[in-house]
Amino acid sequence: MNSFKTFFLISIMTGLLVLIGHLLNGQLGIIIALVVGILLNGFAYFFSDSMVLSRYRARIVTRQDAPELYTIVENLAQRAGLPMPRVAVVPDQTPNAFATGRNPDHAVVAVTDGILKVLSRPEIEGVLAHELGHVKNRDILIGSLSAVLSQAIMFLSRMAVPRGRRGRSGHPLVVIIAMVLAPIAALILQMAISRSREYMADEFAAKTTGRPDNLASALEKISGRNRQTPMQDAEPSSAHMMIVSPLSGSSWATLFSTHPPIEKRVERLNAMKMQMY
Repeated sequence: MNSFKTFFLISIMTGLLVLIGHLLNGQLGIIIALVVGILLNGFAYFFSDSMVLSRYRARIVTRQDAPELYTIVENLAQRAGLPMPRVAVVPDQTPNAFATGRNPDHAVVAVTDGILKVLSRPEIEGVLAHELGHVKNRDILIGSLSAVLSQAIMFLSRMAVPRGRRGRSGHPLVVIIAMVLAPIAALILQMAISRSREYMADEFAAKTTGRPDNLASALEKISGRNRQTPMQDAEPSSAHMMIVSPLSGSSWATLFSTHPPIEKRVERLNAMKMQMY
């Protein structure tokens, strides 16, 4: 059901992109919109992992660098039937984690220095299993796709006013749709996609580790620390990749969060625990 929902929402985003192109310049606008979308998606497919790792100053670690962390990821990957991903550590004391890469063969699982200090080993296992769930479900590609489509919609929407002033698409209703409503709709759709995938990754972690309560405990700790001290390098364009929103220190960021409420996630995980035992 969640997979169908994701496909449906991405299809709507693509249709919205084409609609804006049509409103701006008819058939030529549609072609421009599709070309922009394809080029941005191609760039995101091949380089999104490098960009995210660089943005957060993450360093790739080996078994020699971080033996316990590496072993946890290795054991979970084997249990999940996944290739061993690269492991990275972000030099930030606020606990958080994310996965990136275009597919399971080119995946990276990253954690902050803070998460290694704040969480117990069972809680870290729950967090890493969650991130491997994103890898297994190919959420890292879907997340990049939805983010790029959203950015393309916003980029084209900015062309609405200049184009309107030249008289081709100057109708006020067209300007409102292209300039205001379309970016808002893109943001809402991206939020819906990201929230759906978070629930799926939580469920994957619960089944893989057999201890949904460990992930629930980890989410509460991570969320509390992020409210107190948000990540230094956090930005809206990559916030959806984190296990807990790194922007939760801001009231506006919370309002437009790409993550489900922590309370709801914990409630679902605790319900899974009751079913298992």
